[in-house]
Amino acid sequence: MARQSISFTTPNDNWLNSLLESEEYNSKSEIVNDLIRRARMHQNELDMIRSRLIKSENSGFVAQTANEIKAELKEELRRDGKL
Repeated sequence: MARQSISFTTPNDNWLNSLLESEEYNSKSEIVNDLIRRARMHQNELDMIRSRLIKSENSGFVAQTANEIKAELKEELRRDGKL
């Protein structure tokens, strides 16, 4: 694993210390890795939404009802293990 040295502002350091005191995490490294992991997941979700919006805008109108579209999206999420 790559080793880095980073500095925190006082409020951020206090917040990190409060998480450590709550024993939810074992180290600041663990907290930072979790934050990065969550940010990456969030970015992936945004990228997927943008991609779908662009695809939808380029595909024109559809004959599906709103309920049919919702059912199709739910099935996709189930298939991907996200629902």
